[in-house]
Amino acid sequence: MGRFHFLKEKKFYVNLLIILLLCVALLWLTFRLLDKYTRHDKVYTMPDFVGQDYREVMHEHSKDFHFILIDSVYPKGQQPGSIYQQDPLPGSKIKRGRNVYAIIVAVTPEKTVMPNLKGISLREAIGRLESNGLDVDYLDYVEYSYKNNVIEQFYQGQPIETGTELVKGSKIMLRVGIGQDKAKVKVPNLIGKPASDIKKMLNLAGLNLGKETYEDRDSLQYEFVKRMTPGPSSGNVEPGTFVDVWYHSSKTLDFKKEMKELLHEDSIANIPQPKIDTILDPNEPIETNDYEEHNEEDEF
Repeated sequence: MGRFHFLKEKKFYVNLLIILLLCVALLWLTFRLLDKYTRHDKVYTMPDFVGQDYREVMHEHSKDFHFILIDSVYPKGQQPGSIYQQDPLPGSKIKRGRNVYAIIVAVTPEKTVMPNLKGISLREAIGRLESNGLDVDYLDYVEYSYKNNVIEQFYQGQPIETGTELVKGSKIMLRVGIGQDKAKVKVPNLIGKPASDIKKMLNLAGLNLGKETYEDRDSLQYEFVKRMTPGPSSGNVEPGTFVDVWYHSSKTLDFKKEMKELLHEDSIANIPQPKIDTILDPNEPIETNDYEEHNEEDEF
C-alpha cells in the first residue's frame, strides 16, 4: 500500500468535510460573539458633561460609561467639583461602556500666602498680588508724603501679616499714600475695553471699580465697556474715586462705531464757543460814529 492510500478512501473525505464545516461554524460563532461583545452595530453620541458636578454625572451615567478622574485644576470662576474637561469630546461617536477621562475643578480651594506689600509702589503691589493669585479689593488713599506708596494691607477689614495663608482669589484692600501735592488723577478711557481688564486698568490709574451693570448678560469674553461715569471727559478726579461702568455684548453692538461717535461728540464739546457779545447778525447794519458824522456833513 502507498503512503497516500487514504486519499482513495471515502471515510477520509467525510471526515475532512466535517472538519471544514466545524471550522466555518466556529468562525461564524466567534464573529457573532465578538460583534455582540463590542456592540459593533451600536454607537452613541458623547454627551457634554463640562460644567456639571462630576458626582452627579458618575451616578447618572455609570451604566453607560466608565469614568476615570485624571486630574484636578483651580480655574477662577468655576464651580468646585464640576467637570472642566473631558475625553472623548462632546459629540464624539462612541460605544457604550467606553472609558471617559475627566479633569475636574478642585473641590478644595487652592491656597496661597500673603506677600509683603508695605513700602512698595502701587504698580508693584498689584503685580505681586497677581503673582500670588490674589486680587485688589479697593484702594484707600490717605495723607502720606510718598504718592502711590502702599502703607498698609488689609483682608476682610483687618490688617494682614505677610506669610498668612489665604485662599487664591481673596481680595486685599490697600491703603495708599496720596502724596504731598495731593494731585488729582486722570480718568482713563475704558470705552470698548474688555470687562476682564477694567478693574486692573482703574487700579493702576489710582481709581476704584464701582458698580458694574451688564446690559445684556453674555460670556465675559464678549462683554465690553459701553458707558462709564465719571468719564474721560470729566477732567481729573480725586485718587480712589469709584468709577461705575456699563457693559454690552460685542455680538449686538458695533464698538468701533460707538468709539467714532464718542470721539466726534468729545471734539465738538471741546471746541471753544464764542462769547455772546461777539456774535454778529449779518442782516443788521453796522452803525458807527464816523458814519453818523458823514451823514451830518452831507445835509449841510
